[in-house]
Amino acid sequence: MDQTRREDDGTTRIQRFEIDAPLRALIVDDDEFVLEYLKTVVAGTSLEVVGVTNAELALIEMQREFASVVILDRDLPGMDGLELCRRIREQVFPGYVYIILLTAHDSEKAILDGLAAGADDYLSKRASSAHLIAKLTTARRILALEQSLRRMIEERRHMAMTDELTECYNRRFFMHQMRREIRRALRLTGELTLMVLDIDHFKQVNDRFGHATGDAALVESANRIRDSLTRERDWCARTGGEEFAVVLPGTDPRGAQIVAENLRLAFAASPMKLADQEIALTVSIGVTAISLSMRNGIPTVESMLLRADECLYQSKNQGRNRVTIDQALSDDALTPAA
Repeated sequence: MDQTRREDDGTTRIQRFEIDAPLRALIVDDDEFVLEYLKTVVAGTSLEVVGVTNAELALIEMQREFASVVILDRDLPGMDGLELCRRIREQVFPGYVYIILLTAHDSEKAILDGLAAGADDYLSKRASSAHLIAKLTTARRILALEQSLRRMIEERRHMAMTDELTECYNRRFFMHQMRREIRRALRLTGELTLMVLDIDHFKQVNDRFGHATGDAALVESANRIRDSLTRERDWCARTGGEEFAVVLPGTDPRGAQIVAENLRLAFAASPMKLADQEIALTVSIGVTAISLSMRNGIPTVESMLLRADECLYQSKNQGRNRVTIDQALSDDALTPAA
């Protein structure tokens, strides 16, 4: 295996990962003297520390502010340490909780019971502070691995739904999310608009200026589309080479017509400045709505795409740089500004 592949290997990346923010430790012990002693030892390892005297307060504190490390006494008043372990494992937190069970009961059965209840490690109260510090070093390493793995999963999820060039959503995400938007619209407002945009004569950009400039034009196109969408719930995706889809949940045809014209003007109003070139680009747009698909049965992503594409082709055939609204919504296409 060469050096490049070793650098890209996920396992290597996990092992090299360091925790950026300080970890927070929660100590649970009903003995005030022991609690203060443990807080002093743990604070010496650069962990932020908070202490409570019973399990109920521990659960409240975990909800108030998450702690990645919990050190708890097995023999607590009321809810004991084993039950507290189980309760912590039952809840959902923003990260993994590393639990160290601290107790005078260090028989084999007591240790196994603690691990079965959800503890990650077990330390006798007779052990030295050096042993506790060593356990915390292990906890830090495990939590670093967990955070690195969580980050890698998020990166891969992002890559799976994002177009690498433009940072818009990709076609795969569009198809999946659009199905959810249709179901939501049918359940709630009954309003959902889909637009399909295609950059006019884009092949000429690649042929004349090269593919690097063409890629830059696609990135700028994505930026102009996003900048034109003022509501947080509106979103866009790159569904083909120079084709984008815009989804407007809860938008009626009149509102969609305004957004579509704003999108067209976002391109037609000013040329793109790409490297040493100024390139004037326009877009053709087709617009449809969920209400039209409902007239022909249960609406689907495919049926809405088909109607939007038909409108897009009309815009192309009628001279480009146009918005064509589905005929059932409007009999007139918007003409380009003079």
